[in-house]
Amino acid sequence: MKFNKNDTIVALATAHGSSAIAIIRLSGNDAINIAEKNFYSKSKSNSLKKLTDVKSYTLCFGEYKLNDTIIDEVLVSVFKAPNSYTGEHGVEVSCHGSPFIIQKLIELFLSNGARMANNGEFTMRAFLNGKLDLSQAEAVADLIASNSAVSHQVAMQQMRGGFSSKIKLLRDNLINFASLIELELDFSEEDVEFANRTDLKKLIDSITTLIQKLINSFEVGNVIKNGIPVAIVGKPNAGKSTLLNVLLDDDRAIVSEIPGTTRDTIEDEMIIEGVMFRFIDTAGIRTTTDIIEQIGVNKAFEVIKKSAIVIYLFDGHEISSGDLKLELELLQPHIGNSQLVIVANKIDVEGEDTLQKEFVEYPEMIFISAKELKNINHLKEKLVSLFDTRTVEVTDTIVTNARHVNSLIRANEALQKVKQGLDENIVGDLLALDIRYALQELGAITGEVHVDDLLESIFTKFCIGK
Repeated sequence: MKFNKNDTIVALATAHGSSAIAIIRLSGNDAINIAEKNFYSKSKSNSLKKLTDVKSYTLCFGEYKLNDTIIDEVLVSVFKAPNSYTGEHGVEVSCHGSPFIIQKLIELFLSNGARMANNGEFTMRAFLNGKLDLSQAEAVADLIASNSAVSHQVAMQQMRGGFSSKIKLLRDNLINFASLIELELDFSEEDVEFANRTDLKKLIDSITTLIQKLINSFEVGNVIKNGIPVAIVGKPNAGKSTLLNVLLDDDRAIVSEIPGTTRDTIEDEMIIEGVMFRFIDTAGIRTTTDIIEQIGVNKAFEVIKKSAIVIYLFDGHEISSGDLKLELELLQPHIGNSQLVIVANKIDVEGEDTLQKEFVEYPEMIFISAKELKNINHLKEKLVSLFDTRTVEVTDTIVTNARHVNSLIRANEALQKVKQGLDENIVGDLLALDIRYALQELGAITGEVHVDDLLESIFTKFCIGK
């Protein structure tokens, strides 16, 4: 699919289906002219107001007619270049959200000279016209997809240029030295050095330190974007599926007194205090001769390794404190760096006080009744507290895009070669080669260096109308 900047494009900018209001968006050199055709102003003065005559950011009330038949009464917003989202002439038509009306208006605009927009073409034009850089454009998609307070905040910070400014600063500093290295190549026969090697090494150290911090932030950024994975594990009949249903406030998992009911992982998401958690119910962990159940147990161990938080749930009346210690020791190799939350279930059977005395050596243990919804809020508060914003604040620059982190990794590798070359006193042309590669990777993040195939890959993932 190719993007043609010379066309005027049109698309529905709001969700498909019936709604109170829908917005149809046009962008391009002829956007205002096309929107003006068949538009009849209904101003108080009853004077015909042409869209081409009004100032930018003007709202015009009127109606669209075709062969004296009124299609709809609308409100038309006019944006004149370069003061628009795309940097081109733009029009947004707010109409009633009837699928029939939307179809008729879009057909009208198409017959007047527009064409249907491709996925992401409006944002693509905003990038090509310098209204957004590439990382900001990608943040638009993240903002639309954000489903928690934290993911929204990170996407907003990136769309407003927080990440871009960091990358630009890195490139500018590196370009300064790169130009001096390149200058040396022009005077190679005279054996002169314009770039101070000591200062260059200090710069490389500072840049690679910052790049590594950005790379490290991707682990947190990925969690923020996709939800914090929380594995609910334990023996069969500990109440894992019941707890999942309670946390999600939905009958997501089958609950049965028969051990081994859950044979596969069951996964769903829930937002708690603005933080999105991805809960995963797993098969009960036990030794079994059932081949299918054993596959489920193996999957449970895989989920544990990939989770940020592990809830170990057990029936507080089935095992002793000593037995629990042995179970946790067997589980520990699979947990790794995950946060462990130990939860004793079924306090409704004998009471919380009895269990607290039995497991007194576990002061952080949470005592609940999944069946009777007791202390569930306490567990939720614990999960939110484990979302550790102390290591990476959401106001910091956080990398959430896999393409960005891959470019950072490649740039970091190139700069490490530059650093090694400085230590070994290699010739300037080899240093320049690695510096160029690092600059190319950093430039690819913001779009200062791009290829058409990359742009097409990025923007075709957007929805039509954005």
